[in-house]
Amino acid sequence: MTAHRNFKRRVRARAAKTGESYTAALRHFRPTPSGEPDMPEKTLRIAVAQSTVHEDPTDPTLLRGSGAEVRDLMRRAADAGARLVHFTEGAICFPSKRVMSELGPDEIGPSDWSRADWTVLQEELDRIAALSGELRVWTVIPSVHQLPDGTRPHNSMYVVSDQGTVVARYDERMLSTTKITWMYTPGTEPVTFEVDGYRFGLALGLDVLFPELFTEYDRLDVDGVLVSYCSHIPQNEHIGVQSRGIAVTNTYWICLAAAANPDGGLESSVIDPRGNLVAEGPADGQPGIAVTDVARADVTTIGREFRSRTRDRVSS
Repeated sequence: MTAHRNFKRRVRARAAKTGESYTAALRHFRPTPSGEPDMPEKTLRIAVAQSTVHEDPTDPTLLRGSGAEVRDLMRRAADAGARLVHFTEGAICFPSKRVMSELGPDEIGPSDWSRADWTVLQEELDRIAALSGELRVWTVIPSVHQLPDGTRPHNSMYVVSDQGTVVARYDERMLSTTKITWMYTPGTEPVTFEVDGYRFGLALGLDVLFPELFTEYDRLDVDGVLVSYCSHIPQNEHIGVQSRGIAVTNTYWICLAAAANPDGGLESSVIDPRGNLVAEGPADGQPGIAVTDVARADVTTIGREFRSRTRDRVSS
């Protein structure tokens, strides 16, 4: 009965937020012929990838190698029954400030993005999108997003549907000093998307260190946030700790995609709304995937309603 009441509470909360009728809101959660919430909610199988990261976007061989590895991991995820596969920041390329510096490599200066092989980069992204359609899986793949007129690019995450179409793009907002000074244009907005009735937010790079971004996603009623993170600095265990804290603070799922790096101190992982690790990538830092089933948790609804009531009381 508790699960039934919590389910109805979620439906009513959506109806109040969107202005839909209860019946219309119910179809968002579970479309059934009768409209009655009498069947268990469907879980969603997701895969988080741990992939090799290269740093030179001027080298077409490296770009093609990264693309090939991404597609191999996509196939492994599909073979495991995943509906969504999530990749790390820099899965195609994580451009080095020294490689890109117009003064470098010995001196850091503005990045010369004209040197990037944009043609090969787009070809690899197109192949990834096409394979998503063939495999009927959703793919979240970070990449550099080119902007017109010489404007610095975004550091981005593309969401590719199971039809092979890019349906959303998120741009990293909380850029590091190096990124914002020499390399990228920051993003400005949160982004959400839905797979089989589950809603996800997106975070990239140093976004993971800023709790307010995840509070924002809590208010956007997500079931989880997909976080892609890569760093040149070794020993990144604290990012795993930070991610578990985000999950339990907001009582939603966190999927953390990290680089394949034996010295990084960080594995890709999936964290449940209570902060428990439920799946992890290879502990030796090698490329691979971790697969698990995501389910809606009563603690998400209860925690979200508690936070909302408390915020309303404090602000009134």
